[in-house]
Amino acid sequence: MIDRRRLLLGAAGAGLLAGTAGLSPAVAQSSGALPPRLSVGEPPLPLALVYRGPASVPGCPESVATLLQTSPRPFRTAFVGPKEPLKITRAVLDTATVYAQPGGGSLSSAWSVMQPHANVIRNWVSGGGNYLGFCLGGYLAGATPGFNLLPGDTWQYITASNATVKTTAATRITVKWRGVERTLFFQDGPAFALNRNHTAQVLATYAGGQPAAVVADYAAGRVGVVGPHPEAHAGWFRADGVSPTNAIHPELGHDLIETTVYG
Repeated sequence: MIDRRRLLLGAAGAGLLAGTAGLSPAVAQSSGALPPRLSVGEPPLPLALVYRGPASVPGCPESVATLLQTSPRPFRTAFVGPKEPLKITRAVLDTATVYAQPGGGSLSSAWSVMQPHANVIRNWVSGGGNYLGFCLGGYLAGATPGFNLLPGDTWQYITASNATVKTTAATRITVKWRGVERTLFFQDGPAFALNRNHTAQVLATYAGGQPAAVVADYAAGRVGVVGPHPEAHAGWFRADGVSPTNAIHPELGHDLIETTVYG
């Protein structure tokens, strides 16, 4: 469903370093270990855990981490995954405010990796956690297959009869974000099919009106998902031969984060 993006790891790393420049060491932390406190006697910034592993591709987790670090109310970040010091367990999730599932890879292969963790993630969100899903992470928030965190499901936007993008290749897409047209990096991202009586907030829509970014309650927790990639930096565009002009909008990703976590 989603082609693997050949992302230049060097470009992604450069973008990560650029995104953390000027931040305190605690904010810039993106290793697998839990970040340190800001200073003696000062409480730490809230922790966001970002998945990194075979259900993502290099560059995507790092870009999501940068987005969280540079949000108006920033997070310290740590990676979780099978080859990271931190694993996806309830005890680890309970140390965090946010769990973020980045993009990259195919839904079927990603689900085979993530299915063993589905109940842990679902129960944590239900108890008050915040889930953020970007592209593939948005698909995984759905039900067929996925964590079943949404008031509805997901589907492949490019299959819509009125889709403005019909290719699985990396490209640009224009959506309406809070009613204003914005262009973003896109690669076979989901649309969100919401139940008729849903109470979710639709932050963005595709040209045909299909939800492209959604924030919804899940029991005591919250879920924020997006089909395009507001976390994409210029390196993503260069790696895929796509123009970044007027298409880099981290502020939209920050809007998704802020709306999900703080309402």
